[in-house]
Amino acid sequence: MNTKFNKSDYILLIVYFVIATAMNAYAYYLNDSNVIEYFVDFPSQIISALLLIYLFMYWLIPTYIVNQKKYVHFVFFGLLVMFVIGIIDHTLWFWSGNNDWNKYPTGLSFFLEGISSSANNMSLPFGLLLTKKFYESQAQVIEIQKQQKENELKLLRSQLDPHFLFNNLNTLDALIDSNPTKAKEYINRLSLIYRYLIQTKDAEVMELYEELNLAENYLFLIKIRFGNDYDFKITKNTELSDKFIPTGAVQALLENIVKHNKAQNNIKIMTSIEVNDDWLIVTNTKSKLVSTQESFGTGLENLKARYQLLSDRNIEIKDGSLEYKISIPIIKLSQE
Repeated sequence: MNTKFNKSDYILLIVYFVIATAMNAYAYYLNDSNVIEYFVDFPSQIISALLLIYLFMYWLIPTYIVNQKKYVHFVFFGLLVMFVIGIIDHTLWFWSGNNDWNKYPTGLSFFLEGISSSANNMSLPFGLLLTKKFYESQAQVIEIQKQQKENELKLLRSQLDPHFLFNNLNTLDALIDSNPTKAKEYINRLSLIYRYLIQTKDAEVMELYEELNLAENYLFLIKIRFGNDYDFKITKNTELSDKFIPTGAVQALLENIVKHNKAQNNIKIMTSIEVNDDWLIVTNTKSKLVSTQESFGTGLENLKARYQLLSDRNIEIKDGSLEYKISIPIIKLSQE
């Protein structure tokens, strides 16, 4: 908790002392107090309360609680400060009220009266101030956690595999000589992907239809690179409006399929992408041979970590002997 005063702290104290002084003045008026009591008691109470609050906030708490963890010292010096300031305030009150000095407290009563006077003067404003500081510190913690979450998400989004560009440049180099027309289309699709990545580099989530458009371009690259090794089918069973997923999520799932499966004996890797109201489900057949192809994107583990930051629902995976199925929750921001 930050014990330093800010502008709003001073405003709080000013408002409190204005109201408290007005209430005390009315009480003094009802008791037909002397004029001198107004000019001595009120300033004395305000000064003693402010002095105690400042000593606690700028000396006692930072020194003996925050830094040194010496709680016995804190209690000792706290009571000492309260006694000294409190007995001065009580003495001024005793004098301004023209009280009988024979009744002035002595011994243990003298000590307790000093503590009581300080407690009466500072307890409420100090309590209000500490409560305000506590909720401000809680708000700061929440803001820090939010910023940390955003930084983690940006870090995860930034983890693009450099092999993606390398592999696609190799494919493009082969196409330029063999099929210039297809090479131009390949360049166009590749540029659309990179444009999307640049435009969404700081976005935590994106509209589902945007992600599916990216997937269409990415699937084109896969088809050109691997020919008929992979077959993809996209089925939309629901409206795509007001639905979001982590940026690059579909692409990460497709990369995972290509990275871990390779066609063999002319048997394609069949993949279906099914969009329902609450889930996006990607199912693919499995091969015994593992592809050595590198993929870019955040990867499956990265995607799991992002969902833990973005949603209270987790990815569901069913890894069978012949089929691999992964379901990712669709995020509806209007319900978050």
